[in-house]
Amino acid sequence: MSETTTQPAVPTPAKPKRADALRNYQKLLTAAREAFTEDGAGASLEDIARRAGVGIGTLYRHFPTRQNLLEAVYFDEFEAIAKSATQLDDLEPWDALVKWLHDFVGYAVTKRAVAEELLTYVQRDAAVFNEVRTAITRVGDDLITRAQEAGVVRRDTSFSEVGPMVSGIATIRGQTPEAIHQILDVALDGLRYKPS
Repeated sequence: MSETTTQPAVPTPAKPKRADALRNYQKLLTAAREAFTEDGAGASLEDIARRAGVGIGTLYRHFPTRQNLLEAVYFDEFEAIAKSATQLDDLEPWDALVKWLHDFVGYAVTKRAVAEELLTYVQRDAAVFNEVRTAITRVGDDLITRAQEAGVVRRDTSFSEVGPMVSGIATIRGQTPEAIHQILDVALDGLRYKPS
């Protein structure tokens, strides 16, 4: 895979350096991700602090504004999905692509909840969205290209088509996570190269 997959050029919020502060920062990100995924825009900062097991003052020390917290969660999710692609080099190209797209389903659910809330602070074409979108597309295209070169994915597609399809599947209402992954598998079958 190319270097662009391993080192996406997206600026990320500064993380604390002290071990205890970093632990609290990570606990707050985890709690915020869960709260925004479950409650959407209605998630309160007090609930996030409670879920993380810290006081509201600790939350505000790390994230002075709600927007700061939203951006940190957005970037943290992006870093996780981008990093997961770098850990698939040992898999066959089709298996690596399928594994990453299943991981992408979870990313898409959280991303949508956080992005909707972020849109109350920034425009749709803000750098925070454009930079992450560009970097994720690059990672997805790297995996698709690798699979195309191995002859296991049809050549007439790219991540600019596959990404929205997977995001749409991830947010189908009224489906269990298991059903979502089954639907994704059915859709991915259409991505396979089939010799005529």
